[in-house]
Amino acid sequence: MQNRLLMLLLPVLLGACATSTDLEETRRQLQSQMSSNAQQASARLSDVEAKLANQRLLDLVNEVSDMKAAMASLRGQNEVMLHQLEETQKRQNDLYADLDMRLGKLERPHGDASAPQGEVAPSAAVAPVDAALAKALDTLRKRDFGAAVTQLKAVMDGYPGSAQGIEANYWLGVSHTMLQQNDAAIDILRRFASQYPKNAHAADALRLVADNQISLQQKDEARVTLRQLIKLYPGTPAAQKAKQRLGAL
Repeated sequence: MQNRLLMLLLPVLLGACATSTDLEETRRQLQSQMSSNAQQASARLSDVEAKLANQRLLDLVNEVSDMKAAMASLRGQNEVMLHQLEETQKRQNDLYADLDMRLGKLERPHGDASAPQGEVAPSAAVAPVDAALAKALDTLRKRDFGAAVTQLKAVMDGYPGSAQGIEANYWLGVSHTMLQQNDAAIDILRRFASQYPKNAHAADALRLVADNQISLQQKDEARVTLRQLIKLYPGTPAAQKAKQRLGAL
């Protein structure tokens, strides 16, 4: 009887043992898979972090390169501006020297050449137009160019077509040049040289037109003006200066 019962229980016991073994194997497989998945996830995370670090580094390198390029561009612009400022200062100094020289050669209208400067000979009456022009030129000598513009315009408007009005026209262009009102100076001096080509100031008017064009960075136009000056007034001091200026452009 006992043997028969044992035979009946044996398959059950064997089935239970098999089931326990399968479960253990399944557990080990799950643990192994979980460990493998964890390792793969960690590897992918490390790879992503490395890529992000490399991208940040690349972005920083690009930013530094952009900043260096911007600084180089700014240095170049500063050098150009400094050169232009030096050229402008030199032209301004040349204009002042030229202005002083030309104004120094002018005689006061109807004055006694032997009288000390600043004194007018009492023997001759000064015409109103001469007095107005003398006052404007005296203001110009004092480098009060704004006031000189007003006074010179008054001479032109009050005595149109007169020799004094024509003279005032030229010095009006000079005054605008000294004020760096380049467009106005170019217009006035160009018309003066065109209307009065035989005037003693015509060649200098064209030279000043070129100076104003250079100040406006209109170098091609300035070359045309200087060549015109050399062609129309060869051998004059203005033409010699024009040749020097052409060589420097």
